[in-house]
Amino acid sequence: NTMDQIKQNTDSLNARVDTIEEQISIIEDRQAEWLQTEEERELRIKRNEESIREIADSMRRKNLRIIGIPENVEKENGAESVLNEIIEENFPNLGIEGEMCVEEAFRSPRFVNVKRPTARHIVVKMAKMNDKERILRAARQKKITYKGTPIRLSADFSTETLQARREWSDIFKALKDKNLQPRILYPARISFRYEGEIKSFPDKQKLREFVTKSPPLQEILKKALIPEKRKKGRKGSQNTE
Repeated sequence: NTMDQIKQNTDSLNARVDTIEEQISIIEDRQAEWLQTEEERELRIKRNEESIREIADSMRRKNLRIIGIPENVEKENGAESVLNEIIEENFPNLGIEGEMCVEEAFRSPRFVNVKRPTARHIVVKMAKMNDKERILRAARQKKITYKGTPIRLSADFSTETLQARREWSDIFKALKDKNLQPRILYPARISFRYEGEIKSFPDKQKLREFVTKSPPLQEILKKALIPEKRKKGRKGSQNTE
């Protein structure tokens, strides 16, 4: 009787274990389905964000952004006059009147923030995209000034694209210091000339993988390519010290 009772208890326990294992399997299947659904949802969100960014950037395709112009200098003759003065001062042979047409020019953002530490940018919308490209090509060849003060000219992008491009700033500077002719391609790819070839990378991880195979380039970018977590860790240790 004792053996029969032990066998019954064992069979009961085995049945309970089978039930629990079946329930665990169901939960795991549901979790896998949920993770897959979550990944698909995140992928859709990412695609939607990219589409919105592309639309925002396409609306700015003809725009030229002028950075570093003091506030109110355009008060008398308008923001468009600032571009004319820049062209005359830096590219006298490029010409703008008669050859290039400006649709509108304005400060961005439109309203003044008294807490803003720097002057607002001036955005100039050209009638033709080729005119904007001509000015930017000329600007890459020299340092640009406005009445003797250094300024910058750049294409006008959405906030998301600008942020993605800014993430290359340290690497861009390190490459430029070594005369490797870096460029930021749309929307946020970095390219540069290395060993006679143009190299292009969509993100820092791809660049890291390439750099590990090239010790000279690794030496150039060793500080700029430090992962963000390690950078924060170093800053924290420095503050502690």
